[in-house]
Order: sequence, then structure tokens, then C-alpha cells
Amino acid sequence: MFIPLHDRNALKHIRRQYVTLGLILANVVTHALATLAPEALYEIGVYGMGFIPAVAFDIAELDPRLVLVPEGATYVTYSFLHGSWLHLGSNMLFLWVFGDNVEDAMGHFKFLFFYIACAAAGALVHGLVMPASEAPLIGASGAVSGVVAAYLMLHPKVRVWVLVFMRFPLPLPAFIPLLFWVGQQFVMLVVDGESNVSWGAHVGGILAGALLVLVLRRPGVPLFDRAIVTPRAVEHGAPSVDAGVAGPWGAPASTSRTGPEQKTPEILASKPARPVTHWGR
Repeated sequence: MFIPLHDRNALKHIRRQYVTLGLILANVVTHALATLAPEALYEIGVYGMGFIPAVAFDIAELDPRLVLVPEGATYVTYSFLHGSWLHLGSNMLFLWVFGDNVEDAMGHFKFLFFYIACAAAGALVHGLVMPASEAPLIGASGAVSGVVAAYLMLHPKVRVWVLVFMRFPLPLPAFIPLLFWVGQQFVMLVVDGESNVSWGAHVGGILAGALLVLVLRRPGVPLFDRAIVTPRAVEHGAPSVDAGVAGPWGAPASTSRTGPEQKTPEILASKPARPVTHWGR
């Protein structure tokens, strides 16, 4: 329903959002390498670095040939893999438009910790919702959902230009599209059990982001735009703002290279790897 296009929210404490830019670069480079890799190598990467609830909760064992990182590391490594350029682009555009101001509110190192923690929380909640799933979870949406939640708590009054119904550009206070999006994730977690979109990962990231921003923001950084008297403070020409760029609203399910009609492959040690159908977050 809402596609954010642009926000006006100046950096107040840092010169540039180095961590946000670094995370975007890392995700883009990782996916570019994955697209150049042979199909079999891509599948090994998804299984070896994706988060697999059944493996994490000791319900199943991953084929030793597919183990690339320690089991605990997959709570984070999954977030650097994506199923398609569209999947990657939607996540990175959200990170681009909202991540800089969250990084500004926390500082570089705290924001990096925040991002990793939100990714881990997304994986954990996904696993709790689907504990026996043997399909790898991939995608940065859990971490990015945490960034969205933090931005909502920090800057709900900042105006964001959005496309409404893909047609009408409107400047809206951030809380309108962001609250709509956050609410949608909780509703879909309850009603949409068949999709390969991991709503649980989204909800986990949102909860972690909303809690962590309370303790990780800089001393004196207010919540809920208490320092902004009116929305005019973030319009063009205001002395304390600059431009940001936003992208497509919402994150689509990842596109599996094998197609949705295939069943989840076996990952037990006794069986070889077969084409992967994964959770796309």
C-alpha cells in the first residue's frame, strides 16, 4: 500500500553512516558472488550459512559436507544471503533510508551490535514459530525490521514521501506507513501460515529493535521526536535537515531457484544435498 520514496532527516551526531553503507556493500557483494557461483555451490552456501531451525534446535543434523560456519553463527550469517536481486534490493533500500538516522542516534559500534542482535532475534523467533523446519532461512529482513522499529520510535513525526497505492505521492508523518507496516507483520504471522515469507523473523526483528533502541541510543537522544516542535522542522529549507532516499515498500518472498513446487529437501547427514527451497527473509 505504501512505498516510501524520500525522507528529510538530518544526521546530528555522525558525519556519515559508515556502518549502514558497509552493511549494504557487504550484502550486495555477497549476493553478486552468489549469482556468479555454480548452482551447486550456491545451494551449499544457503545450507551452510542459512539458519535452519531443525538443525539449530537439534531436531536434525546437517550433512557435514555442508557445514561452513559454526552452528551459532548462522543466527547472523543467514541475513547476508538473498534469494534474488529484488529480495536484496527491497531490504537494502529500507536499510538505506532508515538506517542512517538509527545509526546517528546510537553511534557506529552500537548500531552494528544493534543490527546483528536484530538479525539474531529474527532467526530465533522464526525458529520458535517453525522449530521443525529443515528449510534454510535467508535474507536481511529480520535485521531491517529492527531498524524500521527503531526509526518509528525515534522519528514518528518526520515526514516521508510515499507512494500510496503505487500511484499517489504524499508526504506523510513516518508513523502512518511504519505503524501500518509493523501491524501487518503481526497480523500476517497469525493468518498466513502457508507463505514462504518468514513473518516470524520480521516480528522478532521488530521486537528486538523496539527494545534495544531504548538502551542503545545516545544519552540525551529523545524518543518519539520530542525535540521536533512541528513537522515543518523536517521540510525542505529547514536549517537542520538533509535528504535521504527510500525505496520499495515491503519485502517480497525470496525467489527460489528451484521453484515453489518442490518439496523441502532433506538435510540429514545420511542424505546428499538437493536443490534448495528456502524461507525468503
